[in-house]
Amino acid sequence: MSEAAVVVVEIARRAKAAAAELATLCTAAKDAALIAAADALVARSAEILAANSKDVDQARAEGMHESLVDRLALSPARVEAMADGLREVAALADPVGEILSGWTRPNGLEIRKIRVPLGVVGIIYEARPNVTADAAGLCLKAGNACVLRGSGSALASNQAIVAVMSEALAAAGIPEGAVGLVPFADRESAKVLMSLREYVDALIPRGGAGLIRTVVENSTIPVIETGVGNCHVYVDAKADLAKALPILVNAKVQRPGVCNAAETLLVHSDIAEAFLPEAIKALQDKGCVLYGDERTRTLGEGILPAGDEEYREEFLDLKMAVRVVDSLEQAIEHIATYSSHHTEAIVTEDYSAARRFAAAVDSAVVMVNASTRFTDGGEFGFGAEIGISTQKLHARGPMGLPELTTYKFVVFGEGQIRS
Repeated sequence: MSEAAVVVVEIARRAKAAAAELATLCTAAKDAALIAAADALVARSAEILAANSKDVDQARAEGMHESLVDRLALSPARVEAMADGLREVAALADPVGEILSGWTRPNGLEIRKIRVPLGVVGIIYEARPNVTADAAGLCLKAGNACVLRGSGSALASNQAIVAVMSEALAAAGIPEGAVGLVPFADRESAKVLMSLREYVDALIPRGGAGLIRTVVENSTIPVIETGVGNCHVYVDAKADLAKALPILVNAKVQRPGVCNAAETLLVHSDIAEAFLPEAIKALQDKGCVLYGDERTRTLGEGILPAGDEEYREEFLDLKMAVRVVDSLEQAIEHIATYSSHHTEAIVTEDYSAARRFAAAVDSAVVMVNASTRFTDGGEFGFGAEIGISTQKLHARGPMGLPELTTYKFVVFGEGQIRS
């Protein structure tokens, strides 16, 4: 076993030991630790920003696209937002110990289904250092230890964040090893982590399609799959166009490098001539490159041809695919063909169309008359999120505290034996 592998195994082993203690911590102790960690992030933000600056400079020197640099970069406001996320998590109800259901059998046995921590959660993620604080905070509140493995492009940032948080957590009485960071970004460290079923109870990949596919295909640990975001906005025949335009522009350009940004616009043919010229101009004025079908290209200039590749693409950039459809059903069919099952939006004043769209679209989140950018744990009131799951078991959509727990049955008897 290589030296790096030994280090990863030791981090996971310590996390397993810490998880046993975390599972029994009271809510007040966890909340106090989270507040202490939040305060430490702000108080020592200069250290974190200095480390992040090194990562950003290196990323630009290596030619990283600016939309990805934006995901990597921290600022005083973003560090404050990370701290606020921890405070919001501290203010949330503790899911651990919640009685999900209970009943008494005819023989007198009292059965309770109780929410408990998962144990050790491993998270493999790409260049978003805010995920480090979010993941650590959510795991802690749910009674879990975590093993974090970020990307090489954010290694200095992640190390600084974990060092600051770990020191604050230890001073608040949290067991050593509760937040572990793999200090390597090579493939071997990820491969070793994916094999540590003895220590890690669940593994969550958070990043691009390649990362997620690699983890799903190679992990021996149960995987909660967070998803690629090929999100759609469908403007229906009965849409209020005054609503539709700002929803579309916000969904695409407010922050194009994130998974809940819209990548495809579908427009009903009945309103295409009234809506698309204005929409095309608004998007192009924001610097957006458009790809469209033949009908779309007749309603605007500078639009490149769109085909299967563009309709399937998660651009994570100021690019968007556009198609004119002849019916609600054709829009639903397009989404079924190309969607990554993340978030889809319909803009319509037709209640029946909204209900049909919401029922037929098989995605984790469906928005009616709202931007796709609202698919977010914070926006849903969950505090910070661990990711957005596009699978169906055991979590779907923005993953907050409940999704970081499982349950067990506790049965109370008075000497009953089975005949």
